[in-house]
Amino acid sequence: MQVPNIPNLIYYAIPFFVVTVIFEGIVLFKKQPQSYQFKDTLASITMGIGNVLINLLSKLLIVFVFAIIYENYRISTIPFVWWSWLLILFADDFCYYWAHRIGHESRFFWASHIVHHSSQKYNLSTALRQTWTGGFFTFVFYLILPFLGFHPLMIFTQMSISLLYQYWIHTELIDKMPRWFESVFNTPSHHRVHHGSNPLYLDRNHAGIFIIWDKLFGTFQPELKNEKVIYGLTSNIDTFNPIKIAFNEWNSVFKDAFSAKTSFINKLKYFIKPPGWKHDGSGKLSNDLRKDWLSSSSRNKIN
Repeated sequence: MQVPNIPNLIYYAIPFFVVTVIFEGIVLFKKQPQSYQFKDTLASITMGIGNVLINLLSKLLIVFVFAIIYENYRISTIPFVWWSWLLILFADDFCYYWAHRIGHESRFFWASHIVHHSSQKYNLSTALRQTWTGGFFTFVFYLILPFLGFHPLMIFTQMSISLLYQYWIHTELIDKMPRWFESVFNTPSHHRVHHGSNPLYLDRNHAGIFIIWDKLFGTFQPELKNEKVIYGLTSNIDTFNPIKIAFNEWNSVFKDAFSAKTSFINKLKYFIKPPGWKHDGSGKLSNDLRKDWLSSSSRNKIN
């Protein structure tokens, strides 16, 4: 099979990221100068630069693992033709949905993914606020792709396309897309919900490109006009220090696990269970917060 020469699309997109972040920043500053935080934008950009540099190392591991599976264990050979790109578009997005969802439902994966949610602002620079650690293990959700017969180069290319697509949805300057588009694709409105710390919005809209996965697996929540999105975390870390942003939750999860006076199995659960879980039952999970909010909202409507 002839393998085409496909460059790393992310590197070519960097000038576009720079120009659009600056342009949006100017627009936002002119609209609401008091709410625009340059330090927050700078922190997000620094996290993005760190992610690119560290990924040079993690990619070596991923290429190695994908190549071994593809060369020795694949069940078919999918060629570089038009229909294979259509297949991997959906296959990769399906894998992304579950990787992203587990990133919210398991604290081990959340310790990495929390970086992307740590900003209390929502703009294009937020898209660049990426993990420094996740690249070394989140690829496990994509191992099915080389096993099915997708060439590693095709996988990496589609991953880049997915990341590029998700860049433009990190903005408040776009309200709603046409209804048909909103029903199929991930949009700024859908993704604003995903970045919300409101109980109603917690752990919703995990989509990459297609919002259909959330609708299919029961994690979809539309953005409501009467429930303005509050960005950030349920307990914000309030820092612009890139080192603290990158490793704050890792420190917290290890501290919780080792300081807990409980069994080894329960200590292990601090890594496996969702954020908020505690061995004594005193913790509140996102589903608990959501149920409490819905119950309170129902009572207020009755009163």
